[in-house]
Amino acid sequence: MLCLPSCFIYLLEENAMAWKFKRWSWLRIAMVLLLLALLGWGVKAIFFPSKAAPQYTTAKVAKADLESAVLATGTLQAFRKVDVGAQVSGQLQKLDVELGDRVKKGQLLATIDPELAQNEALNAEASLEGLLAQRQSTLLQLEQAKIDLARQHAMLSREATSKQAVEDASLKQRTLQSDLAQRDADIKKAKLTLDSFKTRLGYTRILAPIDGEVAAITTLEGQTVIAAQQAPNLLTLADLDTITVKAQISEADVMKVHAGQAVYFTTLGQPDKRYYGKLRAIQPTPEKVNNAIFYNALFEVPNPTHALRQDMTAQVAIVLEHAKSVLSIPTIALGAKAKDGRYTVRVVGVDGIAVDRQVKTGLNNNVQVQVLDGLKEGDLVVTGDAALGKSEASVTVGG
Repeated sequence: MLCLPSCFIYLLEENAMAWKFKRWSWLRIAMVLLLLALLGWGVKAIFFPSKAAPQYTTAKVAKADLESAVLATGTLQAFRKVDVGAQVSGQLQKLDVELGDRVKKGQLLATIDPELAQNEALNAEASLEGLLAQRQSTLLQLEQAKIDLARQHAMLSREATSKQAVEDASLKQRTLQSDLAQRDADIKKAKLTLDSFKTRLGYTRILAPIDGEVAAITTLEGQTVIAAQQAPNLLTLADLDTITVKAQISEADVMKVHAGQAVYFTTLGQPDKRYYGKLRAIQPTPEKVNNAIFYNALFEVPNPTHALRQDMTAQVAIVLEHAKSVLSIPTIALGAKAKDGRYTVRVVGVDGIAVDRQVKTGLNNNVQVQVLDGLKEGDLVVTGDAALGKSEASVTVGG
């Protein structure tokens, strides 16, 4: 009876050792399997790498307004600009306007000392009055000569005088008639002289020849102007209600432009505001700038608020073609051109793989190109292959 517990304890110890052995065997098997799996994955990664899905930079086919234009740099000028000068010499007595003033045609701008011109006019007027008096005296003498000649004829009919006396009376009458004609000619000349001096007197008042703005003042009050050879400039008036734009077109582009084309420009101060016009003319004589040939294209735009000023720089676009709300893609997406004029474009499908497609194009402004057929709105076209392994490799443009 005493050996039973001992036997029982022995059996328990034997079973525990067997269980520990079995557990260790299963653990070794699991570790071996795990090592084999890791080894197989490494071999596959080295010798049979999986292909990563290609990544592209893309752009979405979308509708847009396109235009093709000749770009140029221009300057703004007043539509009309007049240098107001003096036609008589003298001291500038008074200047009635200031820089920037708006004036109307006929408005008084300045006054030149009128004393000299006024004296000349008074002298001419006195000379004319003297000639008129002389004419009146000659006219009275002529009337008396006519009476004397009639009397001599009456006396000759009664043989109360001689033919010589009649001839003398007739000669005196003709002489006085000739003198009267000379007086009339002198009076006419004197009137012209007086009118000239009066005109010169009027020139001492400088009036505005046009509606405009005082753009420059070159002569100040108190200065003496001399108009012996040419009219000295006193000030400049500019009509800024309309602005002329003079755009310089390169000789490479001048063959593309002509009068009547739509044109617009922006200024440095308002780059987002467009001013529209129509090309009026292209000057035939070119200008050479740093050995480059440019032709001046001219057009006008209204300027009622005078926001546009002289000599501003204008960024000008002369529109060659225009297409509104058409399908377009970046020109960089175009591939090789076929003989029929179509281009190859790579289009990304739903599986992320790009396939070639032939498209027909229209207007091309070297940035965007019109798509006439071969694509539909929303398609993604490839604009470039992105480098693998970069987080920013796939970029969608225009989405």
